Amino acid sequence: MCGRMAITLPHDAMAQMFSAAADNDLPVVENYNVCPTQTISVVVSDGDNRRLRPMRWGFVPQWYKSPTDGPLLINARSETIHEKPAFREACRKRRCLIAADGFYEWKRVEGQTPEPYFVTRADGAPMIFAGVWQGWGEINTCAIVTCDANADMAPVHHRLPVVLETDQFAKWLGEEGHGAATLMKAAAPGALRLRRVSTKVNSNRASGPELIEPLVEDDS
Repeated sequence: MCGRMAITLPHDAMAQMFSAAADNDLPVVENYNVCPTQTISVVVSDGDNRRLRPMRWGFVPQWYKSPTDGPLLINARSETIHEKPAFREACRKRRCLIAADGFYEWKRVEGQTPEPYFVTRADGAPMIFAGVWQGWGEINTCAIVTCDANADMAPVHHRLPVVLETDQFAKWLGEEGHGAATLMKAAAPGALRLRRVSTKVNSNRASGPELIEPLVEDDS
């Protein structure tokens, strides 16, 4: 799964990377501790043009009476996304791209304090997650699509965001017709790099680039 992430790529660089026009009300970056319900920048397409738009991270189904009317849907499982009432229409019609430096995951061992890790691409490029989005009232909301972990991730957690390559963006956004379902799979072994980081990130109020630094021996 993905429950926290770091996003530091400037809006103009992100817009250039995706060949997208950027909205004027995008959230402030840098943010080294993006938490659910915060606003992030998301790429959408109408088939001809791409836009970089602000969206709430936390998908709100149309039937919710308020954003807190049901479970907080920050992830959508690739195995069931096409059949779950909350996601099935968005999976067909409203797919998006979410760019991040990387994401945090916690290794949980019974009887021990969970150990946080920061996960990035091994090649240092931004991670581009497959996402789905939904308009609700005056806000747009999104979720990250996840799949079974690959060999890199499995020692820490059994789930992993679907990470897309540059040549897959158009297919995921629906610009190349059908076939997006074939992209919902784990990154190849060796594609990810994991590093243990400080437990400071356990607090959703923590911030700063030190959160993604490798853990040092005297960290408390």
